[in-house]
Formats: sequence, C-alpha cells, structure tokens
Amino acid sequence: MKSALRSLFFLPALSMLGGLSLPLLAQEGQLDSSQPKGVTPEQVIQQFAAKETDFKKAREQYTYRQDVKVQTVDGDTMDGEYHEVFDVLFDDQGKRLENVVFAPQNTLERIQMSPEDLDDIRHKLPFVLTSEEIPEYDILYVGQQQEDELHCYVFDIAPKKIEGKKRYFQGRIWVDDHDFQIVKTFGKTVPDIRKKNNENLFPKFTTYREQIDGKYWFPTYTKADDTLHFSTNDVHIREIVKYQDYKRFQSKTKITYEGQEIPNKSGDQKKPEDQQPQEQPPPK
Repeated sequence: MKSALRSLFFLPALSMLGGLSLPLLAQEGQLDSSQPKGVTPEQVIQQFAAKETDFKKAREQYTYRQDVKVQTVDGDTMDGEYHEVFDVLFDDQGKRLENVVFAPQNTLERIQMSPEDLDDIRHKLPFVLTSEEIPEYDILYVGQQQEDELHCYVFDIAPKKIEGKKRYFQGRIWVDDHDFQIVKTFGKTVPDIRKKNNENLFPKFTTYREQIDGKYWFPTYTKADDTLHFSTNDVHIREIVKYQDYKRFQSKTKITYEGQEIPNKSGDQKKPEDQQPQEQPPPK
C-alpha cells in the first residue's frame, strides 16, 4: 500500500476493528527449551515440510471466503478503512476465480492499497514452507510450547540470502507434535524496500490455522497491529484477514487412466450467499 507520498506493501491486523473488541486469543504456555523426545528437530523439519507440500496442493482444491479489513488508526480513532469480502471459487472448467461479494467505499487517506498489497492478501498468506523451499532457510529449533490443547515444537526461521526480487518470511513457527503440521506463524515478509519515492514496508503478523476435514491445517485467521515508519511519517495500521467456509471442490470432468475412465465423485459447487459475513472469533 502507499502512503500519501510513498509506496508500501501490507499484510495482516489485530485488536479492535470498527469499535469491535476481539475475543481472547489462544492461551500460550511458557517456552520449554528442552529437546524433543523420540524424534530429532531435523526429523520434525522433514515431516512438517512434507506436510506443507501436501497442504499447498490440497488448498488449491478448496473454495473459501476471504474477508479482509485494513484500518489506519490515529490515537484511539480509526480514520480510514479498506474492507473487501470475496469468494474463491471454480468455474465449470475447474479454473479458480474470485467473486467479490462485499466492497464498501475505501476510506483510507493516509495510505493506499497497491496491486502488491492485494497480491499479498490473496496469494502470499499464509506462509507455506515446503520441502522444496527448506534449503532457502536457516531453521533453528528453540523449544516446545503449549498452544491451547496443542503441544508444539517451535522453530525460528530466516532466509539464508535474499535473491533478486523474491520475498521471504522471517519469524517463528509452531508445529503440532501429533500431526507435524504448522498451526501458527508469527513474523513478517522480508526484505523491507526503501527507494526514492518508493517505500515498501512489511508489518509483523500472526496467522492461526485450524484443522479442516480432519486432515489439513488451513489458515483461518490472520492479524496484525503495527506502526510503519515511513521516511516522512509514521502510520499505525490494523488488519484482520479471515478465511471461512472451506469446501472441497468436486470436479465434473472425467478422469481417464490408460484409456479407462476412473470414477470421479462429482458435485455442484454451491456459492456462499452474497452477504457480509458475521464477525467470528479466531480459532483455538
């Protein structure tokens, strides 16, 4: 997103939006620096990276609703807001598409949503660390921690080097010790970019995941509450991104293997009703 004079990338939000106070988030226990029992940190990394690879492919087969709200805050007063709700769907040919169902007038004045911001919101969240991407990062085991009823292994990660215009994640991840899947991330995209008349800054964000269909841990709630320090001014921003109503898409196309048709369960894709979703608490 862009300030009044500068450009900036933006991610997620927190706390109070539109005067509505958020409910209590997940209860977090103390960090225990002891080593895992019965498994090495390297084995945990290999297992969650493999699960992330499966997760990335599986999520591309789901429809869902994404609710994005971005605000600028001056003291205790919200002085601008961008709000958009859209459904991620498939057409009759199985091609993914987006259907905007709610988009009131954008009242942001101190910053502007740029094409890069919208791409971040749609495609860069959540952070996914697949087996293919593991070699690009330094991954440090820091301990174990309880997140509500989940017992998690905790890792700090950072890119080994920055190449070209590619963007990376730097921060902390929590991996469930049962399913070996990432259930929470905290950090930011890097690097921040500062050029003449063009400042791309990234806020810290937290993303929570929730188990869908008893198998995949998909993102359901992202939040950020951060101050972006431009060269000319500081802007306090808040954002909440919600992912709701996950449904696996069932294609009507025929699948053949060696000339034989393979049975493929088909089903009509039902679009969510075109209405503004109700506020929901973050998952535990």
